[in-house]
Amino acid sequence: MPRRTATMLASLLMLIALLCAGVLIPVPYAEMSPGPTVNTLGEHGGEPVLQISGRTTYPAGGHLNMTTVRVTGSQYRMNLVEALYGWLSHDNLVVPHSTLYPDDKSPDQLNQETAEEFTQSQESAKVAALKQLDIPVGTRVVVASVVKGSPAEGALHAGDVIKAVDGVTIKEPGEVARQVTRHKPGEKVAFRVVPAKEAAAAEKEKREPKVEDTVTLTTSKASDDSRAIVGIQAGTDHTFPFTINIKLADVGGPSAGLMFALGIVDKLTPGDLTGGQFVAGTGTIDDKGKVGPIGGVEMKTVGARSKGARYFLTPKDNCAAAAKDTPAGLTLVKVDSLADALTSLEKIRKGDRAGLPQCTTG
Repeated sequence: MPRRTATMLASLLMLIALLCAGVLIPVPYAEMSPGPTVNTLGEHGGEPVLQISGRTTYPAGGHLNMTTVRVTGSQYRMNLVEALYGWLSHDNLVVPHSTLYPDDKSPDQLNQETAEEFTQSQESAKVAALKQLDIPVGTRVVVASVVKGSPAEGALHAGDVIKAVDGVTIKEPGEVARQVTRHKPGEKVAFRVVPAKEAAAAEKEKREPKVEDTVTLTTSKASDDSRAIVGIQAGTDHTFPFTINIKLADVGGPSAGLMFALGIVDKLTPGDLTGGQFVAGTGTIDDKGKVGPIGGVEMKTVGARSKGARYFLTPKDNCAAAAKDTPAGLTLVKVDSLADALTSLEKIRKGDRAGLPQCTTG
């Protein structure tokens, strides 16, 4: 065999071997890519995303789309070829596997966390929207969680409304711990609570709770110091003067909060917030309407533009990253609060694009 032919054959075999290795060898990376985008003013899976009853609502046109990021599964292991393709792709992002799936958390724990974040984002969106419209929202302190094996296990339950501890009326979650830690480990502490089922029934029937229980617990010692504890986490729950349900399955995390809040405001006020325009966006939101940053903003802008969005409401702290590679035809609008977003939507309705606070790389 001629030397040149032998060399070419050896090179070809080497190339084939490298390609096979690239396909077979897993690498510790995961991939993020643009995910689905859903209009909060429309339907998803055959039913309205926002369902409001007990209050006058108004037709809402245009788009207020929440955006998502698609990620490879926790058990999926990319091979070298896939990783290289992802690194070279304009619309995808390859990150270390541990960035999305930390080693100290199981897939079930991560799924639970993202589900809880999504639920909390819906709750905060409702509160922020109603406060923006000056609609009263009730607040109460509840048992958020119970530690397994603690004095509270079996006696207190998640969702129980905490009215008082040792006769002291509770108005904020922090007051529960302060009352408990006044005791020494081994001493008794009395909780006056409305059971979760009774609280839920009363809210549904728009009445005051009829049942209150007194639960007496013996405190134990905290594992890290000498504090007295009972093994609960207190939190805040809200009561609303009418029913707001958000129907959206297979989505997790807190990043849709802003767009849910805007959708609720639009449904509860005459006219269209968007003026018929296609507006998408992202951002967490708290009960006061403050908008926070999210992950994967570059993927979300690509996904939004591919569906037809012309404007993208962008959390202030994500602006610099998003502006580095803005999809053609998409205007990035900087927002720091629900009020900011509403002001910008007013400018969009009026066609005042020059007056919008746009994102820059600086």
